[in-house]
Amino acid sequence: MTESSPLAVALIATAVFLLAGLIKGVVGLGLPTVAMALLALVMHPAQAAALLIAPSLVTNLLQLRPLATIGPLARRLAPMQAGVVLGSLGGAMWLGGTMGPGAVAALGGVLMVYAAWGLLGVRVTLSGRTERWLGSVVGVITGLVTAATGVFVVPAVPYLQALDLSKDELVQAMGISFTVSTAALGVALFAQGLYSTSAVASSMLMLLPAVAGMAVGRWVRALLSPAMFKALFFLGLGLLGLYMATKS
Repeated sequence: MTESSPLAVALIATAVFLLAGLIKGVVGLGLPTVAMALLALVMHPAQAAALLIAPSLVTNLLQLRPLATIGPLARRLAPMQAGVVLGSLGGAMWLGGTMGPGAVAALGGVLMVYAAWGLLGVRVTLSGRTERWLGSVVGVITGLVTAATGVFVVPAVPYLQALDLSKDELVQAMGISFTVSTAALGVALFAQGLYSTSAVASSMLMLLPAVAGMAVGRWVRALLSPAMFKALFFLGLGLLGLYMATKS
């Protein structure tokens, strides 16, 4: 981390959220990780985390669009999301804090293996019968992992990818899961007295670049073929895992 002027920090933060929003718009994930990685170069991690609150929540909500198709998908994913809430709240009360960098590094390794598996063309599709009971289990585990590490992509994303959704349905499904996970984690942190609102104004200012970047990313995604989207999706997961493993 280097010392920079307030104006330089503001400009860098704006550029970072533009980039992070663009990535999220294209592949449906990665905004918190990309933003934290780059913002940590110019500010304390705690300040970076505070800036993420509003952009992360709002871009997750925007990822729920189009609302006309969300009903059937939300009903299909309801058992998983109920598990996410249960696991997040229960995990927060049980663990009382994060498990440290070792847990995040391990999750990063899992993501890299899964990304390599996907790039090699290995495909897993769940039957409706398996989906009915596995969704709740995946949700609870995802909630526990979220409470322990603040990372809510494992095993939620591999599970959602195995549902054989279209590229837009997959992005929307991740939006549903990430929104529920973020809200549940926020409630858990608030209940523990760990959620501060002192930086809400600064966080709100970062909404504009994050949303603008996401809009550009959505436009780019519309131009991609399903095969190209799949390649970028797994590449994004792999890079996310690499960052988590090496940074931690």
